[in-house]
Parts: sequence; C-alpha cells; structure tokens
Amino acid sequence: MAAHIGHRLRKGATSGVVMAAAVAALAASQAPEMIPPAADNTGGDHAIGAGDTTPPSRDDSATGDDPYYTDLPPLISPNKPGASSKLPIITGPAEAGIPASVYSAYKRAELSIRSTDPGCNLPWQLLAGIGKVESGQARGGRVDANGTASPPILGPALNGNGFANITDTDDGAFDGDKIHDRAVGPMQFIPSTWAIWGQDANSDGKKDPNNIYDAAQAAGLYLCANDRNLALKADLDQSILSYNRSREYLNTVLSWVAYYERGTHQIPDGTGVLPVDRSDNGDRGNRPRPGTQPPTVPTTPTPTPGTQKPKPSETRPGPVKPPTVPTKPPVTPPVTPPTAPPAVKVARLAIVANEKLTATTGSAFTGAPRVAALDASGKPVAGVSIRFEITGPTDTRFAGGGTTATVTTSSTGLAASPALRAGEKTGSFTVRATVVGRTLGAADFSATVTERRADTLTRVAGDPLSATTGTSFAQQLQVKATEKGALAPGVLVTAVIVTSKTDPKEATEGPSFKGADGKSVRTVTLRTGTNGLLTFEPGDLLAGDTAGTFFIQLTAPGGGTTFVDLTVTAPATPDPEPTPEPTPSGSGSPEATPSPSSSPSA
Repeated sequence: MAAHIGHRLRKGATSGVVMAAAVAALAASQAPEMIPPAADNTGGDHAIGAGDTTPPSRDDSATGDDPYYTDLPPLISPNKPGASSKLPIITGPAEAGIPASVYSAYKRAELSIRSTDPGCNLPWQLLAGIGKVESGQARGGRVDANGTASPPILGPALNGNGFANITDTDDGAFDGDKIHDRAVGPMQFIPSTWAIWGQDANSDGKKDPNNIYDAAQAAGLYLCANDRNLALKADLDQSILSYNRSREYLNTVLSWVAYYERGTHQIPDGTGVLPVDRSDNGDRGNRPRPGTQPPTVPTTPTPTPGTQKPKPSETRPGPVKPPTVPTKPPVTPPVTPPTAPPAVKVARLAIVANEKLTATTGSAFTGAPRVAALDASGKPVAGVSIRFEITGPTDTRFAGGGTTATVTTSSTGLAASPALRAGEKTGSFTVRATVVGRTLGAADFSATVTERRADTLTRVAGDPLSATTGTSFAQQLQVKATEKGALAPGVLVTAVIVTSKTDPKEATEGPSFKGADGKSVRTVTLRTGTNGLLTFEPGDLLAGDTAGTFFIQLTAPGGGTTFVDLTVTAPATPDPEPTPEPTPSGSGSPEATPSPSSSPSA
C-alpha cells in the first residue's frame, strides 16, 4: 500500500466520524422503529446499485458472501477508560473480551498498516468487528501458540445453494475441497482472494489463512484497498460491503466496531464466547434479524361516529386489510471490487546488480544495490515501495546522510538505492532491500570499506633534518602520497622513529613526535590532506637527549614506504680559559710576602 501514500488526497475527517457512524449503526441495528431494507434469503441484504433489480454476483468479495454470525453486542456497551462516569454499568463482560492472540493480531495489523499506509486510518476495532462476525474471534480464540486455528476453520461449500457458486480455485490446498471453494480461517477468505491478498505476518515462511496474524494483516490490506480512508463513513461502508456485500452484514459489523470502541479486555485463548445465530440459520426464534423490524399487525379502521355508512356496493365480507405500500430497495452505491496494491503482487525480490560492493574510506561506492520486484510468474511489478537499509557496524551513509531509503520500482520493476558513501570506519556491513508492508525474504548486499591506498610515499625536497639534543627540529617536513601516479588524499600514513633502515624497530631513545596532549611519542598515524601531502611543521619533532643518526619510517596501505633521516648532535663545548702558573718563593719580588718563620730585621 505504500506506493499509494504519496498520491492520496484525503478529505478532512477524524476518527470521531467513524465512532459516530458506528454508534448510529449500533442503535439502528437494534431499534424496532428502523425502516428495513430489502432482504434476501441467506446472505443478508445485498448492496444494490441505483437502477439495479437483481443483486450483484457474489464471487468477487473477500468471503464469497458465505454465512456469518448475526449475534449483536449487548445494548449497553462496556465502559471505556476515561469515559464519562455517568455511563451505565458494564454488562456482558464475556462479549467484551477478545482472546489474547486474536487481540494481538488485530493490534499488530493496525500498527503495520498505519506505518505503510497511514492515510487509510485502519482501526483495529474494525478487524475485531469482522473477526467477530466471520468466525466468533477464531472460534473463541481456539488457536495454537503460533496463532493458527486448531482445528482449521472452514465455511460451507460455495456451490450456489444459497451462497455464491465458486468452483475450486486452489485444488483444495487451503479448503480441502477440489470441487467448490470454501471460505477459510478466522477472517473467512475464499482461496481465490487469499491468492492475491495472503500475507505472512508472523514470519514463519507461510501465508496461512488459518493463522490469525496472517489473516488479520491480509484483511487490513483488503479493507484499505482503492485508496480508502476509513475515517470517512462512505469509505468505511464500502470497505465492509466489499468484504461481504450485505446490508445486514454492514450493520452487524458496525455494531461490534462501536461496541469494541467503547472498551474491551483480553481473555485467555480458547475462552471466548462463540456466537450462535448465523445468516443461514432459519430458526431465529422471535428475535428479528438485524436490519428488520417486527411484522406489522393489521388493524381494522374504526368508523368515526356520525360518518356516512358505506354503500352496499362498497361493502366486502370479512375484515378490511390495509393497503399494501410497495417498498423500494435501498439505493446503495455499487461496491468497487478492491484492486490489489502492487506490493501484494510481489512474490520475491531478485538481486539485479552490485551484490558485492567495495569502497575506500571517505569515498563513494562505484555502484548501488539494485533489485527487481517479481510476481509469482516472474514478471516485473511496477509501483512497489522498496526499503533499502544499511545494517552493521559502519558509518557508511546514503546520499543525504540517512541509513534508510525508500524507492519505488519503475515500469520494469527495478529499484536502485541512492548512492552510498563510505565513512572513516573500515570493515564489512550489509545493505538490505525489503518490500514495504510485506514479510517476503530480503535481498542482501554485502559491502566492504577498506583504507585508502598509496603505493608510493616521497619526501618533498627540503633541508636535511638536524637538531641538537634538548631542542626541536626547526625544518618543515612534507611527504607526498600517490596511487598509480595520482595524488592520494585521505590516506592513513604511519610514522615511526627507528634506529635502522634494515631492522626498523621503534627507537627507545632519541627523537620523538610531539603528541596532541603534549606528551612525546615515537609512533603516530596521520592522514594525508586533500592535496595528498602529509606535513610536519617546525616544532612537531623533538630532538631528545641522545645524539646520533635516527630515521622516520613512513608506511601507507597499498605498499607506499619511505625513510627520512634525522641527525641529532650534542651542543658544541667551549674551550676552557688558561690557569696562571704559581710564582717561586724568595724571588726578590717586591710583592713577595715574607715567610711567617722569618724574623724581622734589626
């Protein structure tokens, strides 16, 4: 249904319209003064178009217009949480209870279809109303742990005897009848309709009409067909009549919709109340069918005193019967058979191109995932919404920055994802393609991101790099990375300080790189710029405290490698000043100091 989302033109409506309409139907279906529509014998009152004199054929509805339960909800509906405190006390709790698995299936179908076709405004209570009328909520919730009715639910043979005449279309695969079709499962799909609308909503690999999850999802899609907006009364009526074209059926379903909208609760599977009255049950006691009124008792008019007596020629023996007033059948717009949305026709997704994708970090992938939507015969299906999703540990993104993208198949059934661009994270991931609103097998594309490569690293001409211990190198160092002769931007280059070109191991002393945190390290990894250059500015290299010859070994993915020489020298030692020699004692120098032992002259 997603293919219709962008093309929907909706009239202003709210869910209150549905509620009001359903409540009105509830009141009308049980009011004795309601004017009855014309009724048929077994299938209820068929919708007849203006000018029609016979009911339409009954072999293209969802159920083949087979029998259905006509039991009505209690006149007093259960309280809804938050409703007025003046509402009547809850009655009929059993009728308000829905078996847990059945309730879960209705809610799941509503959420799924609202995500793919929000303009339909499908309420789960509509599915519950139809499920109640068609099968009594899967025979009171008699389903197994997977939600499959046990035993299977089968309607009568549609052999034309009171029902539509539908010869076998499934070779008995679903209904076990190879002569005539029968309605199957909790939502009572005939096999020919199930072949178009069947779903695998519980992802068990099967489209099973006896599974409440599969059946509820299919019923929701069927009711939303033809771009219907179920918030509009006309569209709501059309959807229900397309399911079973009977006015009695319409009134009964709407009665249960209104009842469930007032409130309900879950009950254990298998404990639901199974209805009794069916549309093909002739023994209904004194209770009128929904949409009918009690027969009118004929009365004889009482003459008014003083009026003239009838002439003898005007008298008739016996009681006078009131004149019969002919009634016209209600004029109902013709029901348009639902058109299956493109997604329903898809049997599988086929990978067309780019099953394995590769790119280097920061670059665009050379191709994009491309799939074909095919039907059961292998023919392409146009107008199908395909969802592409990037899954796995990666920062790769579609054009625009998203991890998901939805694309509609072309007239040839093909859809390609938007362009993919790799981030900085290397590794493998998956791009998954699925049909929106379906649980078909996905088409998976493997993708790998590798580092950018450079097969050559070359030092750009410059001064020899030298420094004295305790200082930093004052020269700029630039290295150019190329791949097959072209500049290689964005390449991760590893630089290591080593002491030998033949046995390159990280040095334990000598020069080092100045890290971003101010600490010195002897191994760094840097990325080349858009010009393919790796630059070390003056001051980025520290000389250290050990003199000698060292090397920077630079390597890049792709095989590029080079060495850059580093020379560290000790600072020059200045020449010491000469020390004066001592003068000998008794030299007669006038500055000589007399020995302390000498006596002064007389």
